[in-house]
Amino acid sequence: MQKLNSTSLRISNPSEEEIKKIKRNDIYIILDNVLDTYNIGAVFRLADAVAAKKIYLCQGSETPPNSRIQKASIGTWQWVPWEYCLSASEAILSLKKSIPEVSVVGIELTDESISYDAFNYPLPLALVIGHETDGISEATLQNCDKVVQLPMFGVNISLNTMVSLGIVLYEVIEKNSL
Repeated sequence: MQKLNSTSLRISNPSEEEIKKIKRNDIYIILDNVLDTYNIGAVFRLADAVAAKKIYLCQGSETPPNSRIQKASIGTWQWVPWEYCLSASEAILSLKKSIPEVSVVGIELTDESISYDAFNYPLPLALVIGHETDGISEATLQNCDKVVQLPMFGVNISLNTMVSLGIVLYEVIEKNSL
């Protein structure tokens, strides 16, 4: 497949056939009430970069078409399969029903979370990120098989949700030699 630059992506209008031709990795991304449309657009870019199978936009997350998602995603929202679910827990349960062997990993600071680089990330895999201020909801965390966190060495306790996702996604790629 021909790679598209940002100018081409911004005006692209892929057919279903073109989208289906893309070889995708067994990676799913679940957004639990992520509100910032620029974060959502950036997640589409990340999902495209790692050839994720699907994004689940849940609860209060805005959905495409949206001008800010379009701008931040540079049009990749049209190339990455996505679905809206009423809750992240609903998305997880649906995914586990259709793919029983899927591992669901939350990226969140909790008492039970482990360092992101200490987990093996078996495929198929679903990564969950949460609300920019409140994080992943308790109900959603209860449906995760594991929770990972990134070390923070400064005074701030957390990174931007999209940045954290990007770091973990590339750890997944590295550990699975994709």
